[in-house]
Amino acid sequence: MVQVTVIGAGVAGLTCALELAERGVAVEVLERNERLGGNCSWYAGGMLAPWCECENSGPLVAQLGAESLEWWRARFAGTIARGTLVVAHGRDAAELTQFARRTAHFERLGGAGVAALEGELAGRFEHGLYFAEEGHLDPRAALSSLAARLEALGVRLRFGAEAAVGSRAASVVLDCTGLSAAARLGDLRGVRGEMLLLRSRELSLSRPVRLLHPRLPVYVAPRGDGLFMVGATMIESDAGTHASVRSLLELLSAAYALHPAFGEAQIVEIGVGVRAAFADNLPRLRREGDTLYVNGLYRHGFLLAPALARRAASVVLEGAHFPEVMHEDSPQRRLA
Repeated sequence: MVQVTVIGAGVAGLTCALELAERGVAVEVLERNERLGGNCSWYAGGMLAPWCECENSGPLVAQLGAESLEWWRARFAGTIARGTLVVAHGRDAAELTQFARRTAHFERLGGAGVAALEGELAGRFEHGLYFAEEGHLDPRAALSSLAARLEALGVRLRFGAEAAVGSRAASVVLDCTGLSAAARLGDLRGVRGEMLLLRSRELSLSRPVRLLHPRLPVYVAPRGDGLFMVGATMIESDAGTHASVRSLLELLSAAYALHPAFGEAQIVEIGVGVRAAFADNLPRLRREGDTLYVNGLYRHGFLLAPALARRAASVVLEGAHFPEVMHEDSPQRRLA
C-alpha cells in the first residue's frame, strides 16, 4: 500500500494531498510553519483566469487552468464564477487592444456594457473585455477549506514539522515547498509579488477587475465585507521580507485610478510572497528517486495547482507520464 508524505501546506501541497486522499491513499502533510498560512499561497490573488493569463502565458496554462477551475467549483463552495472584467483608460486603449489580441474567450464591451457589469465603474471606462467563463476565490478561505476536507478524510496535518520528520515511513514523498526546494532544484528562481488588502465601504465590485497600464497592470479582487485585494507586482527577487515603497505607491495609484473611492480606503494589510518559477515560467513534475517535486507554479498557484495535483496522483499511483508539464524520468528507482 502506497503511503505518501506531502511536504508543504500551500495550495500545491494541499491539493496534491486531497487528490491522493480522495483515491484512498494514506497521506500525511508536513508544514514547517506553525500554522496554516505564511507562504506565498496566503498572499495570492485567487483569480481563476485561464483565458486572461494567455496574455503572457502559453496555451498550457489556459488548458490546465480551465481544468482547475472546474476542480475548485466541485470542491470549494466559495468559488465565485462571475468572470473577469478588463478595462483601460482612454489614453491606454492600445493596451486593451493588445490584450485582446493575446487572449481568448471574451466579449468586447462598450461603456454601457462595463456599467452593466459593474455599476460603480459607470462613466469611467468606455471600453472593456469580459471573460465570462472565469472565476475567483479567497485564497485563505480556500486553504482553510482544503485543510478541513483533509482532516475529515483522516489526513494528518503536522505543523511546525521539518521535512525530515516522519518522511522515512512513506514510500513516496511529494515535495511542494516552492522556492525552499531551490537547493535541490537548482534552476528555480524567485519572483516576488506584493499585495494590499484595502477596506472600502463606499465601493462594491462583483468580480475581479484588471486595469491595464503600460507600466504596471493591476488587478483588484473583491473579498467580501468591503475588502479588496490589490496586486500584480512581479519582481525578479527571492527576498520576501518587505514590500518596496515604489511598489506600494504604484499599487495604490492604480487602485485610485480604477476608482477614486480607494483614496479613502483603509489599508488593512501589506503582504509579500515569493513565487517559485523556472526559466520558462511553466510548472514541472520532476521525479528524483522516491521524491516527486511539484513546483514552478509561478504566479499561477491557485490556477494550476489542482490540475498538477491530478497529474501528480497519476504519477504516484499509475506511473503516468505527462510531458506537457515536463515530468522527468529518473535513472534512480521508480516510484512505488
